[in-house]
Amino acid sequence: MALSFNPLRKGLQYRFLSYFYDYSLCCVDLNLCSSSLPAKSSVPGFGAQGQGKRENHSFRFPGELRVTANDDGQNFNFGSLDTLSDDEEEEDGDGAGKGSSDGDDEGLEFMSSSNSNDNHAYGESIGRVEIDEHEFRHPLVKEVCRLITYRSAWNPRLEGYLRYLLRRLKPPHVCAVLRSQEDERVALNFFYWADRQWRYKHDAIVYYTLLDVLSKTKLCQGAKRILKLMMRRGIKCSSEAFGYVMVSYSRAGMLRHAMQVLTVMQKAGVEPNLSVCNIAIYVLVKGSKLEKALRFLNRMELVGIKPNVVTYNCLIKGYCDLNRVEDALELIAEMPSKGCSPDKISYYTAMTFLCKEKRIEEVKLLMEKMVVNSELIPDQVTYDTLIHALSKHGHADDALAYLREAEDKGFHIDKVGYSAVVNSFSKKGKIDETKSLVNEMYSKGCIPDVVTYTAIIDGFCRIGKIDEAKKMLQQMYKHGWKPNTVSYTALLNGLCHNGKSLEAREMLNVSEEHWWTPNAISYSVVMHGFRREGNLSAACDLVREMVGKGFFPTPVEINLLIQSLCQNQEVVEAKRFLEECLNKGCAINVVNFTTVIHGFGQIGDLEAALSVLEDMYLINKHPDVVTFTTLFDALGRTGRLDEAAELITKMLCKGLDPTPVTYRTVIHHYCKWEQVDDMLKLLEKMLVRKPLKTLYNQVIEKLCAFGKPEEAEKLLGKVLRTASNLDANTCHVLIESYLTKGLPLSANRVASRMFSRNLVPDLKLCQKVSKKLMSDGKLVEADNLMLQLVERGIQQNETNL
Repeated sequence: MALSFNPLRKGLQYRFLSYFYDYSLCCVDLNLCSSSLPAKSSVPGFGAQGQGKRENHSFRFPGELRVTANDDGQNFNFGSLDTLSDDEEEEDGDGAGKGSSDGDDEGLEFMSSSNSNDNHAYGESIGRVEIDEHEFRHPLVKEVCRLITYRSAWNPRLEGYLRYLLRRLKPPHVCAVLRSQEDERVALNFFYWADRQWRYKHDAIVYYTLLDVLSKTKLCQGAKRILKLMMRRGIKCSSEAFGYVMVSYSRAGMLRHAMQVLTVMQKAGVEPNLSVCNIAIYVLVKGSKLEKALRFLNRMELVGIKPNVVTYNCLIKGYCDLNRVEDALELIAEMPSKGCSPDKISYYTAMTFLCKEKRIEEVKLLMEKMVVNSELIPDQVTYDTLIHALSKHGHADDALAYLREAEDKGFHIDKVGYSAVVNSFSKKGKIDETKSLVNEMYSKGCIPDVVTYTAIIDGFCRIGKIDEAKKMLQQMYKHGWKPNTVSYTALLNGLCHNGKSLEAREMLNVSEEHWWTPNAISYSVVMHGFRREGNLSAACDLVREMVGKGFFPTPVEINLLIQSLCQNQEVVEAKRFLEECLNKGCAINVVNFTTVIHGFGQIGDLEAALSVLEDMYLINKHPDVVTFTTLFDALGRTGRLDEAAELITKMLCKGLDPTPVTYRTVIHHYCKWEQVDDMLKLLEKMLVRKPLKTLYNQVIEKLCAFGKPEEAEKLLGKVLRTASNLDANTCHVLIESYLTKGLPLSANRVASRMFSRNLVPDLKLCQKVSKKLMSDGKLVEADNLMLQLVERGIQQNETNL
């Protein structure tokens, strides 16, 4: 069991043990200590530093809590690290803008008040810490990294050895150890472990190095805690430290929290610099808040921070993301007048968007402006950018044209560029162009690689030439390239789309013989092939095999298979399959359960459908509004409206808003079973939760559809309150319904009510009513109806007719 000590303890036992370790280790030569470590070959999955494969994502340093792959470091035991508790951190950090309606506005407020804050607690800036290459090759650094790889075989002696080495590391060495870790969570854990050791104290550059490492990950909580440690311990925090935390929050998708870091920065008395402002603008642009980014830019200039080309490039990207490329081009044109000339990135960003839209002429014009206005000569990167952008968006011919132009100007297009164009042609099924381009690659000494061949195989499969695809697979071996999983998966996809799923299944079975390993996509491709062909039992068996090998289908894939089973009236099998997936750890969502409920409802097994609902509650899968609507529909089909109404009431009590589909379902079944009064009571409850303007229009039209115009007319007053065109259409439906039942007087009454609300009935419909009245001997009513039309200027239209 690993020993760990609380650095706050000053007891005799701790000191004795620490000195004992130091004394015993100092008496032994370092090489001897190294020889006591487990041999590299004896620790499965690990070799030399940087060469071994990580065993798993679970790791543990002495004295630390266990961290799993889903943990970002926030669950460490920080009681001995002089840090804030979670509640304190939230109050001091993320809750800083609690009164703001939108978290990103805090950044704008910060910019407007930053110069007025003279409480500069932290002045000197450290910024980015660069570690020399020779620091990574230092023997102590290599030995510490080797020890860290043996964390799965930890023991007290190894911990003592690591502690001994730690106290002899200089700050740059510690920084090199942190940067050498492939898994950033290991670096964070090592930092915490070292921080707990007696007679050791992290230098300021170690904090900055770790923040830089974490800024490249989504471990935002760990980055926030490191920043808090720096502030609590009086370490000078530059604006770069806050910028690292903002970037980490941004990578994690927590854009509001990223902007709130600016508020924490203001409280610390640190003035913003251009770098932090650029990060803030990037965060706002990434969150599709371009207008706020522009306001932030204005505040920057007001407080004396002049934007640079990075600032404007972020805004150009924001404009393009919002399909406002004209504004992006205008900004590029205005940049010189703002004292900042655009660089190639500015132009590339706009060009990429124009390529996506296939606005090739504008791309050429922009290239000319890049040369004339900014004196930037198109280079290799320019053409590579255009070729890849056009190929990615399916414009293979234009990509090839730029490839030719680049080669004419003396630029060398490598096999990556050629492969992009080949892939684009293949996706369109243009095999002749693909073959010609590959032959050209050979003639120019640009040998195609696995990616190129895989693109060709995919192209053959798309046009149904499976035999040609198989031949291409064999040619790969002849040219010294081994097909990978992607190559075989492309062939599997072609087989399945051409009705040869059994052959694809056989390929999976013999994959080991051909030295390739199927992945989750390979299995999914064949599973969908079986599903499309109606071989559902084979599809289910394949999913079971897939799960057995550690590949889990997505909820969408599971749902497609369940839908197919239900459509084949195999609902019981669908439920059994769902339970198997759940028991084996597959991700199951509410939609999967709802699909099974719908299947039982279609075959009329309502008890089984309600049983599935109970199962959802048992495993803490809460039904949504679609689930309740589906169950209501199933119960309504058999007239069990009381139970159905209870479900809707339960849904409302759970805070779920009814959708338009829910309203239509309720109206349909209540009208069908002629329970209008009960329907209106339930609809009133639903309206309290979620209003629907067209509710009574739908009720009237549905009653008319079921031949109940008398009941519908009782609700006409609720419709005529607004007197809109939609209400007029509803009245027309009611008039038609009365005419269908041979009740022209009732139809005339509805038309009269429309006139009273300044709504003019349809002329042709009124003519039908008039004729019907005259045939029934109601001449006065017929004349009055037509007279009202004449009074409203409709007579001329009748003459034209």
